[in-house]
Amino acid sequence: MHKNFKSVGTLAATSVATLALTMASGTASAEDTKLRIQTHFSPETLSGELAKEFVDDITAMSNGEIQIEMFYSSAVVKSTETFDAAATGILDCDMTGGAYQTGKNPAFQFAGDLMGGYGNPYQQLAWLLHGDGYASINELYNAYDMEFVGWWIPGPESLASTKPIRGVEDLKNWKFRSPPGMETLVFKNLGASPVVMDFNEVFTALESGIIDGADAANLTNNMGMGLYDIAEHANYPGFHSMPADHLACRKDIWDEMPEHHKAIMKVGMQALALKNATINEVKNAQTKKDLEEKGVNIYEWAPEDLAQYRDAVQSAWVEFATTPESKKLLDSHVAFLKSLGAMQ
Repeated sequence: MHKNFKSVGTLAATSVATLALTMASGTASAEDTKLRIQTHFSPETLSGELAKEFVDDITAMSNGEIQIEMFYSSAVVKSTETFDAAATGILDCDMTGGAYQTGKNPAFQFAGDLMGGYGNPYQQLAWLLHGDGYASINELYNAYDMEFVGWWIPGPESLASTKPIRGVEDLKNWKFRSPPGMETLVFKNLGASPVVMDFNEVFTALESGIIDGADAANLTNNMGMGLYDIAEHANYPGFHSMPADHLACRKDIWDEMPEHHKAIMKVGMQALALKNATINEVKNAQTKKDLEEKGVNIYEWAPEDLAQYRDAVQSAWVEFATTPESKKLLDSHVAFLKSLGAMQ
């Protein structure tokens, strides 16, 4: 009887010790999420710094349950190939932009950049959060085995050029780096010569004179890339493009994640979106002053030039929306813009 009592006591003590060890070592592996994500931004740029901050936030909010390995500067595959790399298992998530995928379906243009449709990031984020943005985008992304998680929008971009870019007239025969998608159509119609190339090829192409200018990023990120060490001309405020960089993950990976991990990722992206839009507003204003002191020529386009550009954009929307998915997304944006009074 005494021996039986001792065995039960030993078993209980062992169970308590095992439980304590389990609690001390963290959550079970079934609750862990490990993600390999690629961004096209370099770690030295403002956007790269914000991407790292996003990773730190996710780690903290999940108490280490979500572990992210971030690959910067398109280190694994080219920027335009990131979406497919995530969908096929080379990566888990894509942190570039939807407009890179317009070759699959022109609808991806309207899941990334309306090329001047929205005046600021807050209007476009309002469509995502308070219109039918999430559902509309995921109707498109899910068809390609991807889940759209969120946007981060730095605001209207500025151009970098070795030649003056004072207005539409200066775009004639202007050879510049363009991302793929509708932008090539808009600028061709305005007389420019767009050259589609990877984001991380811009500096070398500009330095070697292959291109006269570039649509790369906003004023601050352009400076972080060193573009204004070569290009002595820029425009500000930006107007021609306001890409929404996305986070999109492979659908099966997303579906297997615990619900609280999904919530952390979505809220983390929404926090990143707010920090990104606000810090870029502050940084771009200061960058403009710094560039002017450095001798860079900065042009603010006249209302007549802006109107000519926006007419070209709205014509391009209709011309570019050639599939049912693209027409549906464009109609959603237009209806929302009209509801805001931002479009007639």
